[in-house]
Amino acid sequence: MLLTLASGALFFPGLFALSSWALRRSRPGWTDDDCLTVATRLVSSVQAVLATGAGLTIICSCSNVVSDRSSGENLETSLLAASSQQN
Repeated sequence: MLLTLASGALFFPGLFALSSWALRRSRPGWTDDDCLTVATRLVSSVQAVLATGAGLTIICSCSNVVSDRSSGENLETSLLAASSQQN
């Protein structure tokens, strides 16, 4: 999980920097604001597509999204984890 977080922390700012640089080079007539706006929307679109894909994966892999749990977790272990965090 930490690796995924670190990857996202590097990927999305890198995508923003690369796309804003490429837009400045390919569209010299555009202002910096135009390039930054398009780069921001591109990164937001990529994040939305990835979030939608993750949601669809979860929905397709569970028979009941509300009550199904993954990795062997059941109600007892979930309640145990919740009670230990409160102490």
